[in-house]
Amino acid sequence: MRRRRLPRTFYARDPRRVAPELLNKVLVHTAPGLEPVAVRLVEVEAYCGSRDPASHAFRGQTPRNATMFGPPGFLYVYFTYGMHWCANVVCETDGVAGAVLLRGGQPLEGVDLMWARRPKISRARDLASGPARLTQALGVTGVDDGTDLVGGHVRLYDDGTAPPTRPGRSTRIGLRVGEGDRDRWRWFVRDNPNVSPGRPTGGR
Repeated sequence: MRRRRLPRTFYARDPRRVAPELLNKVLVHTAPGLEPVAVRLVEVEAYCGSRDPASHAFRGQTPRNATMFGPPGFLYVYFTYGMHWCANVVCETDGVAGAVLLRGGQPLEGVDLMWARRPKISRARDLASGPARLTQALGVTGVDDGTDLVGGHVRLYDDGTAPPTRPGRSTRIGLRVGEGDRDRWRWFVRDNPNVSPGRPTGGR
């Protein structure tokens, strides 16, 4: 089936509504001089701005998190642990922070390029299983922060594969106590080998 680019209205909602609907959508990165790389999203987490102590936007806008404050339908990319990039889909309305962290993807296109970008791995399931692995496989870095997902070189598509009717759900991964650890805002495609190996802070 032909891929349909997601409209901006898709993103202009609460991240907790957008996140489960992102499952099975196709994320494509087209870099100059390179073949396109694409993954099917299989794991995501919602972050709710000023309402969410675990969100980068909880204490207000800064130069680092400015993209999170809108408009919706843009890519928010940040650096973590001094070595990894992580990518998020910006949600809500312009001026209201909210985002969905892209945690895991199933490789679809440009797989040889993904292997070249991640030469130390030995299993295909590890190419894009985890937020840092996903960005590395796709070639997404800080220069992509603020990219328009509707009309830029990183885009999200619906190829006719519906989100699961009963997605897996758990608390988010890697949060400290007091940072939203009780919220079950992580969704994933059950039994998909490309879901990240990280452990949630609570039961599924």
